[in-house]
This record gives sequence, structure tokens and C-alpha cells, in this order.
Amino acid sequence: MVERVPESINFPSEEENVLQFWQTKDCFQECLKQSKNRPKFTFYDGPPFATGLPHYGHILAGTIKDIVTRFAHQSGFHVDRRFGWDCHGLPVEYEIDKTLGIKGPADVAKMGIAEYNQQCRNIVMRYSNEWKILVNRMGRWIDFENDYKTLYPWFMESVWWVFKQLYDKGMVYRGVKVMPFSTACNTPLSNFESNQNYKDVQDPSVIVNFPLVGSEDVALIAWTTTPWTLPSNLALCVNPDFLYVKVKDNATEKTYIMMEARLGALFRSESEYTLLDKFPGKTLKGKKYKPLFEYFAKCEETGAFQVVLDNYVKEEEGTGVVHQAPYFGADDYRVCTEYKIIQRDQAPICPVDASGCFTSEVTDFAGQYVKGQGVDLTRLASNGTALANKEHDATVH
Repeated sequence: MVERVPESINFPSEEENVLQFWQTKDCFQECLKQSKNRPKFTFYDGPPFATGLPHYGHILAGTIKDIVTRFAHQSGFHVDRRFGWDCHGLPVEYEIDKTLGIKGPADVAKMGIAEYNQQCRNIVMRYSNEWKILVNRMGRWIDFENDYKTLYPWFMESVWWVFKQLYDKGMVYRGVKVMPFSTACNTPLSNFESNQNYKDVQDPSVIVNFPLVGSEDVALIAWTTTPWTLPSNLALCVNPDFLYVKVKDNATEKTYIMMEARLGALFRSESEYTLLDKFPGKTLKGKKYKPLFEYFAKCEETGAFQVVLDNYVKEEEGTGVVHQAPYFGADDYRVCTEYKIIQRDQAPICPVDASGCFTSEVTDFAGQYVKGQGVDLTRLASNGTALANKEHDATVH
């Protein structure tokens, strides 16, 4: 006999009734028992962190995973569904660093690795109960009692074993990639991790001139929102298809080259400058300029300190001349590699350590935090090459 559906349904109450029925009958475990002799269907379920509460992304992904495994079960397979917990990575360490006031590797070493690891273990399952409640309410059938944690030695050993199989088959290579980096945590970040704390902040910007070799009275001018990368400058990039101009600053009598569409970035009105010449960006290719610093002057032997071309240079901001520090920007790295200014297998030109401080190579600022108050922008351009510096709205993580 089919029960009559009431006109008014209390959905929260019905949810509780269904969950209670599943729990009383132990439906999930019963399904596993009944299917144990069937062919196995293996599903690798990427584990979440238990140091944070589940969000929409977890709910969506978990629902899709439940659909896949339920369908496999209903198609005649035995499907072990073990919940896992990701106990490694920045979320756990970041929480401990905040709680204990840890500022860097020196503080961790002072505490001791064993004690630091124990502190991480103490919080790694902080929200596990909340996860269980929500996952069950989602209607997802998965085994929490027989779960796994990435901190188990047997789990880590299995990962290394898999990696070795890939290595032995020649499927692993060593490469270089520009990545987001946390100077607080002393580690590269995934794009997901860097976007987790994405916010708008104010950063200093600077317009710098780069005198041309053989025509020192003429300078290319570049605008940068990361003046701390200027010591690592190896090239200047312009757009080959846009128009560039040579203009004289009527106030200073100095001559500059920049994109025509960006004259407003340097001059408030046409009366402030005199137009001397106009030409496409491609005519600037290969022109040499004087480097701001001598830190990496030897790189001139491989083609550094010249103008290169690429269409990634836009006319919406800046001066149309983009300063290239190849190990601090993905486009910079790509362009400088294409022009063979750097090689993929060479030692990176990165005079910044894991804590975000200039290394000894940058003698004027060695030991200083790159975004600290001690790095004086008026000194960044050593020979009077800084035209202006100002505050601007920059989007950074």
C-alpha cells in the first residue's frame, strides 16, 4: 500500500527521518556487504582539509563524487568509499603560525620540528565532526570509520612509491615555473592557495627611465607596480603593433620614448611636451639601454638590456614599455626565454630569499624585506632615473 503524501511537508523533519532510517538500517555498510564479491570499482577521492569548514565547492564536488560511486555500485561493482583527510600543506601550518606567533623557519627550528609537527597534529582534525554532519546531510554515502589521513606514514610511503614508478618510466622532468610565493610561509603557493586570500591593497609604483646606449639623452620610460623587481631587470618589452612616440618634456628638456596612447600617464596636457617622432613599436626591437644597476651586468653577454617585442603589452595602463624581470613574472619569463636572454636550465636570477629579503647580490638593499619601508624608492634608480613614484591601487594576493 502506498502512503498518501500529506499536503504540507516538513522538509527538515523528513530529512531527519531519512537520515535516521539509513542509520538504523546501516544502509551503507549493508550495501558494501552485499556487493563484496563483485568486481571492484576504484575511486580516488581527493581529501579536504579538516582545519576549515566545508564550503560550496566541497558540497558540489562531494555530490558529483557520490553520483559516480552510487552509479558504479548500481552497475554491479563493489565500491569502497573511504573518506580522507588532507593533513599536510599550508592551511594547517598557517593556523599554527598565527596561534604561536611563528614568523619564519628560524622560529620553527627554535621550537623543534617534532614539537611543531605535534602542534599541527593537535588541530588537524578540528572540524572533523562538522564535516561528518554536513556530508551525511548531503546524502553522501561514505565511510568515515575507515577513513585515511595523509599524515599516516603508510600513506606517504605509497605516494613516494607511485612517484618512483613515474620516475623510473621517464615521466618526471625538472623544470622552472614562475609561481605565487608566500614570504610568510617560505613556500610557493598553488593558484588556489594564493586566491584564497586575494584582496586589493595599495602598493607604491614608480616610473623609471632607461637611457639608450649611444643616445643617452633619449630614454625609454617604464611604469612598474613592483619596484622591488627592478634590480632584476633584464629587458624592456613593447608591443610591436602599437604606435610609440619620442617626446621632449618641456619642463625638464629631457627626451622620452613611450606609447602614444599612454602619454596621459606622464603628462597632464599636450602643452607639457613636444612631439619629436612617431613610429610602430617593432622599430624599437633590439635597441640597447643602460641597466639601472650593475648587479647582473654580466647578463648583457646573453642579450640582456635590450628592447623585446610581445603582444601582451597593453595600452590600458602604464607607459607601453614593460620592465622585464623574468623570474618574477610569467610573461617576463616567457618573453625572455623566447629571446634567449635566459635559458630554461640555467640558475634562476632571483636575488630574493624565501623570507622576501634581498640577497647579498643586491648590495644596496641586502637583507632588507623587498616591500619594507627601508627600501627607499628614490634610491632604486641609482642615476636619477626615477621620474616619479606614487601610491596606486594594485591587486595582489
